[in-house]
Amino acid sequence: MKTFGLTGGIGMGKSAAAALLRARGVAVVDTDDLARQIVAPGQPALAEAQLAFGPDIVGADGQLRRAELARIIFSDPAARQQLEAILHPRIRQLWTAQVQAWRAEGQPVAVVIIPLLFETQAESSFDAVVCVACSAATQQARLAIRGWTPEQIAQRNAAQGPVGEKMRRANFVIWTEGGLDIHGEQWSHILPPQ
Repeated sequence: MKTFGLTGGIGMGKSAAAALLRARGVAVVDTDDLARQIVAPGQPALAEAQLAFGPDIVGADGQLRRAELARIIFSDPAARQQLEAILHPRIRQLWTAQVQAWRAEGQPVAVVIIPLLFETQAESSFDAVVCVACSAATQQARLAIRGWTPEQIAQRNAAQGPVGEKMRRANFVIWTEGGLDIHGEQWSHILPPQ
């Protein structure tokens, strides 16, 4: 099985890549989805985060109040590191188990989407790393459509390694300025024939 780690900055096309790959029958796991699972009501990671960051991060319905947690961790690097220490080992355990299951099933290709792939030293777990990227102006426009303020965008970018560094360290770079057809065509040059 050929394994790819997929990374890139926020708003640069990781979700679009996941949709394109799934449509082609590629096994894909997104660590953002895993992160949501492990902080669902009743999960140990949610309880640990609430202990670390206070009762206000969980609503009356038992759900994580993401905006409140983001307000805390993106304004305090030490708090962000504390949250990462709670979440990242659990997330890694889940995606590595998924890759092992796919290998046992005989999947030909698997892709794991990890926004902080290089920051968490996960690159050695893959046969190759792909970075999706776009210009800062396109990133700003995409995130503005999501309702993000320039300050929120700057905070999220500051919490990740520079996209230029991710591009430099990746085995492949997919430039996502064009349409989905161009994005998909770039994958055709990377993925092994199935």
